Amino acid sequence: MGTMTGDFGRAARRRVPALVLCLAAGCSGGGGNGSGGLAHGLSPAALLGEKIFSDTALSVSGRQSCASCHVAQFAFVADPTAAGPDRGAPVPLGGPGMDLPGFRNTPSLTYLSYAPDFYFDADGNPNGGFFRDGRAASLAEQAALPFVTAFEMANTDAAAVVGRLRGRPYLQDFVSLYGAAVLDDPDTALRRIGAALAAFESESAVFRPFSSKFDGWRNGQAQLSAQELRGLALFNDPAKGNCAACHPSNSADGVTPPLFTDFSYDNLGVPRNAAIPANDDARAPAYTPTDSADGVHAYYDLGICGPFRADGGLNTAGICGQFKVPSLRNVALTAPYFHNGRFATLQEAIGFYVRRDTNPEQWYPVAADGSVTKFDDLPAAYGGQFVVKAGVVGSDAGYLGNVNTGEIPYDRHIGDQPALTPAEIDDVVAFLCTLTDGYDPANPSALRLPAQCQAAGAVSGPFAN
Repeated sequence: MGTMTGDFGRAARRRVPALVLCLAAGCSGGGGNGSGGLAHGLSPAALLGEKIFSDTALSVSGRQSCASCHVAQFAFVADPTAAGPDRGAPVPLGGPGMDLPGFRNTPSLTYLSYAPDFYFDADGNPNGGFFRDGRAASLAEQAALPFVTAFEMANTDAAAVVGRLRGRPYLQDFVSLYGAAVLDDPDTALRRIGAALAAFESESAVFRPFSSKFDGWRNGQAQLSAQELRGLALFNDPAKGNCAACHPSNSADGVTPPLFTDFSYDNLGVPRNAAIPANDDARAPAYTPTDSADGVHAYYDLGICGPFRADGGLNTAGICGQFKVPSLRNVALTAPYFHNGRFATLQEAIGFYVRRDTNPEQWYPVAADGSVTKFDDLPAAYGGQFVVKAGVVGSDAGYLGNVNTGEIPYDRHIGDQPALTPAEIDDVVAFLCTLTDGYDPANPSALRLPAQCQAAGAVSGPFAN
């Protein structure tokens, strides 16, 4: 289902099982050493990474850590219910004063350690990597970059991070692992910080519990309801939802449970989100990269082609506008969805998939004459040359022609019936809710699901068989 990743639970805080609460003490920040009680069975590097993960003192503001934007209670995405100016916003705030907006919706860290390093396959298609554009080749590289990103932890360079590290209570743990000399080589020291965080995210079971109702069903310990089974069938059906084309529901290697991602990239033509400050030409932050030449907007997020991935050779036809396909595990907890947080609920996101081309007026700008500008978050300029007008799709439409329009359910036109009915969308949502970790087959009623699961008819009250 493409790149699914606002706030569907603003009215009431979502309750989740103890398994995903085990880092709660560290998720609120604080400048302490960050032990969250997950030490058992972890390597020394992972134990160090656990302390770094929730230590806000390594940021310029003194208020931001990895755990600030990746909250365990919400499957390691940002807390949409947290008090503050970014409450319910599609992008987090950071920087020296915690008032600089980012550019993309926070992705989940659960199951992220299973992603392969970035590579191109034999057909030239991108796969794997980290961040939504794959610009970090490894999990360790991804973990290190926020420390020196101006609108995140905001350290000017690696030396500034090391300066803060020298005053932390776990400095000796760092030195014991990597040697005192590395402190005099800031770039290497920052890479070691990233390696420790990657060890924590790879080793701790909190990031990969495989404890959903779906897992219980696969193991013969739970029963899916009739609605959940219908949703699974629609999810897999290549003539209906076709979700499994990018989010396989079967194990890739016969050993690891299904990850619900094939680690590929896709361009779905997600509508522009006006709630992101960078998307508003009148109030875009001064640090917004602006290099568009289409005369419509100054800034576009082209995913794997930039503006944050600067690798030479990636800005090629066919892949601009693509974003990494994430895992759908815990997707009921990780709203808002897509790289720009454009949709607040799963029902809205799936509705976009199946009605994007049959009812584009629901998603894109409509002019006074009734014409619709489809794919409005992609520039009409390609290779520096202005091409027709926004919304024209064809072989000469530049970036607009990169949108996936051939696969089901995107193979439809105005007047066609969507691939899924509203009732079938509810069924798929019910199935997706079974991917929420923390299900106990011996006590199924203990797991409470978000309001959107109940709205779809998946549950009313406790999550039960």
